[in-house]
Amino acid sequence: MSGYNYPDFFYNMNNRIILLKQLLPGLLPLIFFIVADELWGTKVGLIVAIAFGIIEIGFGYLKGQKPDKFILLDLGLIVVMGLISIVLENDFFFKLKPVIIGFIMSVMLGIAVFIPGNIMLDMSRIYMKNIEINPWQQWEFKQSLKLFFYLLLVHTVVTLGVSLWGTTREWGLISGPGFFIVFGVFMLVEVYRKKIQYKRFKNEEWLPLVDEDGKVVGSAPRSVVHKGSKLLHPVVHLHVINERQIYLQKRPMNKLVQPGKWDTAVGGHIAAGESVELALKREAKEEIGLANFKASLLNQYIWMSDIENELVFMFIADYSGKLTPHSDEVEEGRFWTLTEIEQKLGKNFFTSNFEKEFKILKEKKIITTE
Repeated sequence: MSGYNYPDFFYNMNNRIILLKQLLPGLLPLIFFIVADELWGTKVGLIVAIAFGIIEIGFGYLKGQKPDKFILLDLGLIVVMGLISIVLENDFFFKLKPVIIGFIMSVMLGIAVFIPGNIMLDMSRIYMKNIEINPWQQWEFKQSLKLFFYLLLVHTVVTLGVSLWGTTREWGLISGPGFFIVFGVFMLVEVYRKKIQYKRFKNEEWLPLVDEDGKVVGSAPRSVVHKGSKLLHPVVHLHVINERQIYLQKRPMNKLVQPGKWDTAVGGHIAAGESVELALKREAKEEIGLANFKASLLNQYIWMSDIENELVFMFIADYSGKLTPHSDEVEEGRFWTLTEIEQKLGKNFFTSNFEKEFKILKEKKIITTE
């Protein structure tokens, strides 16, 4: 598969405008506060900001528009923190409002980025309905959120510092327009990153992504799949058996995964749009020159390593003919007895996949001792 698609859920311009519109109501009372504070003093500025926040909430209800819960929290904090500041005659508490919001957003982003699951993705569907998001786009979304998390956290800490030691004007610039500058920097970095990805991915091999039952749910570039994304993708393994012996191949040293180790006779990825059966035949021919064979599906399991996550379709085939390993795919290959294999188990000689599957072969009595 060739070609490249930007994640529509994030890079669609309409969604950016929606996000900015949602942030704007919480910014306007701060602007009114700064202007009124400059003209008539802090107390009047606080009263103006509180009044504007209440008007915004009330106007939305009069129009029959129930405000978003997060925006309601934002405006509610303006009112509460403003009243506290008036009672205590100290505008510091009002200035804490953007700091509180910033830390709340940082915590939410941190949960979405660093805790397994898709909490933020589920929340985003509220605003981005009818958009299908495949697993790779979900992973890309988390990478974007991670960058925004760090930028937002820095902005929040700086805002806290200005609230404590800066002037009202400095606080206003940092807490209000400063946030939009941070968001702008974030968008510019993301656009640049996508341009780099486009050049890298457009001609790269793409692999299908599947759920635990093997249903195709999307696709992703091969390099992404093998780079710690843990995106589940299908592979085929074939064990070639000759009486009580099993054929193994040695992986070339230039392989990204477990180079130089002995492995299952045939193993490879299923290409985008390719069936399991066709992939098995193609890989068998490419790796060990095996054609015109009959294979049976023995097992199906999920295998996760440090860099990838595979749905393995494990096949077996009886074959006593000549096998010719291809030098660009396999360093060497030969039949092994059960005793020979058992002597080297657990010594970092075989791939971890093979050792798991060898155990399955023994449990199912596919191979037995001589």
